[in-house]
Amino acid sequence: MEHEKDRGTEHFLYRTITEELEAEPLGRTMCTRFPPEPNGYLHIGSAYAIHTNYMIARKFNGTFHLRFDDTNPLKEDWEYVNAIIDDIRWLGYDPGSHIYFGSDYSDEIYSAAVTLIKKGKAYVCDLTPEEVSSYRGTLTEPGRNSPYRDRTVEENLELLELMKQGAFPASSKVVRAKIDMSSPNLNLRDPVIYRILHAEHYRTGTDWCIYPMYDFAHPIQDAIEGITFSLCSIEFKDHRPLYEWVLKELDIPEPPRQREFGRLNITGAVTSKRFLRRLVQEGYVDGWDDPRLPTLRGLRRRGFTPESIRSFIEETGSIRTQSTVDISLLDHCLRQDLKARTISVMAVLQPLKVVITNYPEDAVEQLQIENNSENEALGKREVPFARTIYIEREDFMEQPPKGFHRLSPNTEVRLKGAYFIRCEEVVKDLDTGEITELRCTYDPQTKSGTGFAGRKVKGTIHWVSAAHAVNADVYLYDQLLRGQELPDEDDGNWTEVIHPESLVIMKDSLLEPYVHGAQAEEKLQFFRHGYFSVDKKLTVGGRLVFNRIVPLKDTWNKKA
Repeated sequence: MEHEKDRGTEHFLYRTITEELEAEPLGRTMCTRFPPEPNGYLHIGSAYAIHTNYMIARKFNGTFHLRFDDTNPLKEDWEYVNAIIDDIRWLGYDPGSHIYFGSDYSDEIYSAAVTLIKKGKAYVCDLTPEEVSSYRGTLTEPGRNSPYRDRTVEENLELLELMKQGAFPASSKVVRAKIDMSSPNLNLRDPVIYRILHAEHYRTGTDWCIYPMYDFAHPIQDAIEGITFSLCSIEFKDHRPLYEWVLKELDIPEPPRQREFGRLNITGAVTSKRFLRRLVQEGYVDGWDDPRLPTLRGLRRRGFTPESIRSFIEETGSIRTQSTVDISLLDHCLRQDLKARTISVMAVLQPLKVVITNYPEDAVEQLQIENNSENEALGKREVPFARTIYIEREDFMEQPPKGFHRLSPNTEVRLKGAYFIRCEEVVKDLDTGEITELRCTYDPQTKSGTGFAGRKVKGTIHWVSAAHAVNADVYLYDQLLRGQELPDEDDGNWTEVIHPESLVIMKDSLLEPYVHGAQAEEKLQFFRHGYFSVDKKLTVGGRLVFNRIVPLKDTWNKKA
């Protein structure tokens, strides 16, 4: 896959790694990895991490691994594994055959724990989780040694074997690295490296009842796979000393090097798995693929293309720390991707009936309308025109304000690709006073494309032929979370900022017949409304459902 815009040479990690390799060349091929936990779905922040690892490997002619960090059996499932593989391939960062599972290295990781115990660098601890936390100390106070820290090597090995055999209940014992309880880095204060979990693993079943912690398994897995640079998000920077300690104590030759990059957030969205899971489980959204979520599944279902997401990441550029990018940049990248390659069709979301009284009653005229005003190569299509049409209800006002250039009584407007029409009569419901129909006349001399140079009109509106219209539902999405200042990720009040009108459903919208054969995920531009995609989940039984991806108006250039 070729990326449209390669910014790898501008990325600070590329410069950092280049300088390191000039000083200390690798003895093997460059290799990076992306290590997701199979307990949820990837999101836009994940895409940034995938891109960073993939592009660094590509820049140095290396390989990119996808490795599932599946050392916690409590929430992991094949559903997430398959979804993550599918999402990464959809994005265009295909790892090929380099797909691995941390659970495949269980024996090697266990052997590493045995090695550390034999070296006097690890021990079995009987403190409860609460006691471990209490003994750990604080940022201003050193920790205290566990009373079990000085167990003999023989006792520790025997207890570890019993833990492995399932002789002890969950949380009754852990294995801890023996480092330094007074270290200013809390991650080095005898961290837990193994815990007891009596739970069936989705891949290994009941083969194991002890599982390694990520900070212990991570460097070992990297070493087994020959990873050269373990690229992590910035929150793992304080964990790097532990990563390096594990590799050093295990005497790993030419150990992998951990380096960090910034975490990407976007305005109006939260990528916390805990919060996303709550939204799904409590029914605030329509599953993990809800088009309002920042998950890759949600973005894909809404209609974002992999090209637009890659362009967004590349435009974001190099991030050293945590950064929040305005979501309008993502919308801008989608518009740039679609504007020259989508067909523009007419769709009336709130129909108002119009009868053209002087048009022949049974006549149907096929009009030639351009498919894309910015790309002549997309050609033209035939659109049927007849006596009865529908226009957008908001395109008519009985008492228009100054500057209103659409249809009103005794004024003219151009129907896109068709004729000028004049409103002669307004028909209303006698009980409600609601406008039910407009009666208009057309001027046959004003047909589009005929070079008519007579009078001019200021407004052009879209329409569909009543007899040929396709009935569909249109879903208009807005940001799920409202407000400029959103709560911190650990705050429990997220539901208070959920936008009650983040989804507005326009039932029984009318579209021109071109859309009749539209396929799942097909992208179209609706004239004046925006870019839309066929919802593959809700389009069933021939009933089309369209999701608006973004409106036509681009605010990014104004903000930039």
